[in-house]
Amino acid sequence: MLDIRPVVHLVGLLTFALGAIMLLPLAVDLQAGNDSWQGFAQAAFLTCLIGGLATISTRSSLDQGLGRRQSFLMTASVWAVLPAFGALPFLLGTQGESVTHAYFEAMSGMTTTGTTVFVGLDAMPPGVLLWRSILQWLGGLGIIVVALVFLPILRVGGMQHFQSEAFDTMGKVMPRVYDISAALLQVYLGLTLLVILSYMAFGMSGFDALNHGLTTIATGGFSTRDASFTEFAGPLEYVAVVFMVLAGLPFIRFIQLMGGSVRAIWQDVQVRAFLRWVAYAVAAVMAYRLATTDAGVWDVLRGTSFNVITLFTGTGYSSEDVAEWGDFPLLVVMLVGFIGACTASTGCALKVFRFLVLFESIKMRMRQLSSPRRVMAIKLGGKRLEQDVINSVIVMFTAFAGIFLLLATALALSGLETRTAITAAWTSICNIGPVFGPEVGLTGAVNGFSDRSKWLMILGMYLGRLEVLAVLVLLLPRFWRA
Repeated sequence: MLDIRPVVHLVGLLTFALGAIMLLPLAVDLQAGNDSWQGFAQAAFLTCLIGGLATISTRSSLDQGLGRRQSFLMTASVWAVLPAFGALPFLLGTQGESVTHAYFEAMSGMTTTGTTVFVGLDAMPPGVLLWRSILQWLGGLGIIVVALVFLPILRVGGMQHFQSEAFDTMGKVMPRVYDISAALLQVYLGLTLLVILSYMAFGMSGFDALNHGLTTIATGGFSTRDASFTEFAGPLEYVAVVFMVLAGLPFIRFIQLMGGSVRAIWQDVQVRAFLRWVAYAVAAVMAYRLATTDAGVWDVLRGTSFNVITLFTGTGYSSEDVAEWGDFPLLVVMLVGFIGACTASTGCALKVFRFLVLFESIKMRMRQLSSPRRVMAIKLGGKRLEQDVINSVIVMFTAFAGIFLLLATALALSGLETRTAITAAWTSICNIGPVFGPEVGLTGAVNGFSDRSKWLMILGMYLGRLEVLAVLVLLLPRFWRA
């Protein structure tokens, strides 16, 4: 029988830490004289109490480390449980949000999706705004650890290809988590501090720079303004572009860079493909816009670069309405949204690596059709791809496409217009942020959607962030019987 005590212990520990972090926005609202600090106080107490009790009651359960099935369960549990506690400040504070809205916002934050049900952000208490940004920052850090530690071990979606990229510490999960987390935290903190200072240097206020710095590195997209990045249009868009691209690169390469391996980033075939595809997408949309509008070249370059890259990386900021550019630009950004950033980045969607594997598999199959007796091996970046990696990637594509179609259909049946349903499914499972359609509010918020639509989007965000297969395996009866 599956021993869930180690899972409860780790989830409890993370829950306790989340409660402690709530003290930061509490202090901000207390200093600002906003009554919402009381909601944070209640939420922090409940979160720390429940997390602490879960941790203490299972403190002797990690002697043997985590097994494979326990790793699956823990990965799935963290992204379901932590948003529930992260929603408490929205539920108990002066916001007075419903359970659906509170959990939606917290799930959107933790999964770094960025879709919001909140309106009136400009007048919202600073502690609440900071908490939304913190949720995304924590979610971005967490998903890198999952991508580098748990998914390779669980052999999900071809991630076993990256098992040798991380640290080998006797094959045990927990030491790997500690080693990788420590190194990642240094890189993550360094990039976060750098983007905050850069935003401030180009004219953003300290509070806005802090919030946007946290959500830029997390490729999350929560903003302190209803109009998102529109009020910061100009040089600040270029600053955001640089750091969104950096956040879309594999963080393991930054760790290697810290160790003196300067060429590690550029030698990565995934990095080169990502940068090349970003350039292609920006060039295609820019050429279309220059041919169909009278806007100046530099304005088009800035607006196109920012809005295409924010959707490519899954950040989800906006400084212009992409839907108003025309059908072709919208098609391009939806396509790149499905691709997403690099594996082991804070980006989302299917990832560049899997598309490279798919393309190489197609090319090999075409060669085999012309030379059926020839024995061929698929290589990526000079490294041979094992058949189980290829099979895993193909299964991932199939599962992702199937879930997307089912989700879009379910959203349409929930009452959304077809275009809205398709983009809501796209933005949810790809963890991007914006939804395009007549039901979307002027601020981009989806608060007008029915509760059924919101819960379907919550499910999509959850499945997309955990790479679909890591959740679906829990539905197999033999997973629990083994």
